[in-house]
Amino acid sequence: VQKEKKDAKPVANILIRGQYDKLGEKVSAATFGFLHPFPEGAPTNRLGLAKWIMSPENPLTPRVTVNRFWQEIFGIGIVKTAEDFGVMGETPVNQDLLDWLAVEFRESGWDMRHMIRLMVTSATYRQDATVTPEKLEKDPANRFLSRGPRFRMDAEMIRDYALDASGLLVEKIGGRSVKPYQPEGMWSAVAMPESNTRIYRQDQGDALYRRSMYTFWKRAAPPASMEVFNAPNRETCAVRRERSNTPLQALVTLNDPQFMEAARHLAQVALEHSRRKEKALDYMVRKVLLRPLDSAGMALLEDTYATMLKHYAAHPEDSRSLLKVGASRVDDALPAAELASMTMVANALFNLDEVLNK
Repeated sequence: VQKEKKDAKPVANILIRGQYDKLGEKVSAATFGFLHPFPEGAPTNRLGLAKWIMSPENPLTPRVTVNRFWQEIFGIGIVKTAEDFGVMGETPVNQDLLDWLAVEFRESGWDMRHMIRLMVTSATYRQDATVTPEKLEKDPANRFLSRGPRFRMDAEMIRDYALDASGLLVEKIGGRSVKPYQPEGMWSAVAMPESNTRIYRQDQGDALYRRSMYTFWKRAAPPASMEVFNAPNRETCAVRRERSNTPLQALVTLNDPQFMEAARHLAQVALEHSRRKEKALDYMVRKVLLRPLDSAGMALLEDTYATMLKHYAAHPEDSRSLLKVGASRVDDALPAAELASMTMVANALFNLDEVLNK
């Protein structure tokens, strides 16, 4: 346990050419002289540093913060290099907007909810994402937001959305970290023999369906399904994530137990809602897409369901194998072939670009 010394002020020596055995002038705690002054009367410790960072004379703190909000909502910040506001970073694409948002954030009492609501209810955010030749020519990267933002969701969002749409998500707030599904042997391959996390022991029950933010994270072996979707390994701070679209990501959303179980549970809930094929399919569509499909789209889903039903009716062992995926309860009152077929349709819905992109 560490605590601050009460009987002496902290000091340090400037090291001549950085060599630890060549001590130079003694210096005490202070901020850079070319920046705004240290608050008068503030202690020269961490509390004083916090007051200096949050002082009205420092415009950087609210600018950096609202830029990260903007990046989360629009996919890219007003300053693209959210991790670097210095001379090596990119200049703001709209300086006036950044300054206005920063002032609004500070004057609202640093109200994060207010700022998020302000952004998502703006006309800019609610634009259609459709690209026209004119918009593509004038604003190819959408830096000036000539159209609504569209980008691949983060790893945690993709998993949580599948759990929520399927009805499996446990909405409990707080609690211990959890260990959901993960390929066998992921930890043992990199762990030391004496490590207490050498073996991954999967949780059961509600712990399998907690939000992704509660997933136990071993830095030497991050959750595979998260890493595939560009989640950082947490060895260093990552303010801005990479976004990619790879075949490995498709393999996860098509085959990972968490996603297959989500599809099966959604199919089960849909069939319990209505045994009529059309109503069950419409139920799933509205849960996943949050909108109805047109007649052409529904016809395609019905054709897919019919093809799957034909296969599973002829191969009952395949339907039994599919329905075993996941730890949640399977409704034995539902015909296995129907449930398996509806599961594959739900899985196809979860893999649509519209679902995986924000």
